[in-house]
Amino acid sequence: MAAGWRHVFKLDPNRALSDLALKMICLSETDAIVVGGTDGITFANTSALLERIRRYSVPCVQEVSDLSSVVPGFDGYLIPTVLNTEEMKWAHGMHFEAIRQYGDLIPWERCLLLGYVILNPDAKVSRLTKADALLQEADVTAYARLIEHLFEWPVMYIEYSGRFGDPQMVLAARKQLKRAQLFYGGGISNREQAEKMAELADTVVVGNLVYRNVEMAVRTVKWVQETKKRLTEPEQGPATDKADAVPLEPKDLKNDVKG
Repeated sequence: MAAGWRHVFKLDPNRALSDLALKMICLSETDAIVVGGTDGITFANTSALLERIRRYSVPCVQEVSDLSSVVPGFDGYLIPTVLNTEEMKWAHGMHFEAIRQYGDLIPWERCLLLGYVILNPDAKVSRLTKADALLQEADVTAYARLIEHLFEWPVMYIEYSGRFGDPQMVLAARKQLKRAQLFYGGGISNREQAEKMAELADTVVVGNLVYRNVEMAVRTVKWVQETKKRLTEPEQGPATDKADAVPLEPKDLKNDVKG
């Protein structure tokens, strides 16, 4: 669903947006629009925003944050799960309840799981999910490896929500991901920031800027889409580093099998 997305706008159904501003966003040539937010999201305001967006041909997906706000008719559904929280309902609890109640009705082929790592402790989403957002690069590296190698999830989402993030943290994730797609969201306000994160992430999400300066927000589409990603080879962990590996002699292998 999200393969090939370089730039995405995220629109909050609980925030006012004029028809002119919405038209500018929908005609901006962004790769997709994500509809979702942290609080105040209802079936009514979500369906109202979808109806307005459907006047245009831009792909539109819903990021599901509350079961009661799921609206039929989106092109797809993004399902967030938060990795750096001890509140299990945000990791898999609500997902289980939704599937238990509505599993037969879920369009699985149009669902995409997002593995969130939240890195801004002051963000609403961080407080809501009780995320442990004060992480080090080694923590982000570990989460990226978890997503890439163990869980084999399709997307890792680095979320700074409300402020521009540390490029080194995004790079730490980038180095580990070969198969999984890397999303970045948070604080994009100018060309330098847009291009910096576009070098590191597969997909750059622009949200708050839409409501502060829609003209600048529209410009981010070109800045992101014209920026080439920095090429990095996934790093191997210490246990699998070829330089540290000790080859087994045939006799050692034989003894190991006997034991």
